[in-house]
Amino acid sequence: MTAAARPRVALYYAPPASSAWWREGCDWLGRDPENGRETATPAHAVTHAPRRYGWHATLIAPFHMAPGVELADVLARAQAWASSVARFDMPVKADVLGRFVALRPAQARDDAMLRALAASALNALSSLGTMPSRESIERRIVDGMSARQIELLREWGYPYVLDEYRFHMTLSDSLDDANARASIVSDWERRIDALGPLPVHGAALFIEPEPGAPFTLWQRLPFNNAQEAA
Repeated sequence: MTAAARPRVALYYAPPASSAWWREGCDWLGRDPENGRETATPAHAVTHAPRRYGWHATLIAPFHMAPGVELADVLARAQAWASSVARFDMPVKADVLGRFVALRPAQARDDAMLRALAASALNALSSLGTMPSRESIERRIVDGMSARQIELLREWGYPYVLDEYRFHMTLSDSLDDANARASIVSDWERRIDALGPLPVHGAALFIEPEPGAPFTLWQRLPFNNAQEAA
């Protein structure tokens, strides 16, 4: 089986399945990537792209497994990593990032903590994935990338890692309309007030079964003192 024929794997943060945060986000995007349930919501018109990936924040971007590596190997390594992480609750805010809207840590200290968390995951799992070809990497260099992002892209195959990592949970497609972006921010600020802090109690392995297919939540990875079931 070629690398392209094998599923891509990603390590994401996902709220606990039993939490209101999970239900709210999945309903907003219009799809639950764990059970496959789809919902028709007013937000459907502006959530096409994030709906495919599911309700999440990236810790390790989707990757192809290296030759000889199987899903069981990725799971074992990811479980070992998750067992070393303590859960915490985090205040969040809705924010505009470029032309899309996302949830972001409300406090700088949490942003730094999550940057360190993502770096530890990358160091723990990176040897299980394949690097894109040199030609593929060079094609991914686009206008607006900083010299540091290009350096990281060439070293890790992805530009937004380590010091360039920013935790975010995408709420919209790329939107040209500033009023539409502001409306989503306002809507989600009200939701955040009702939901309270975001429970960072575990991560999850998501799988893209074939190119272009919706990502599915394959395995939950509770952090070492999480109470939620895997």
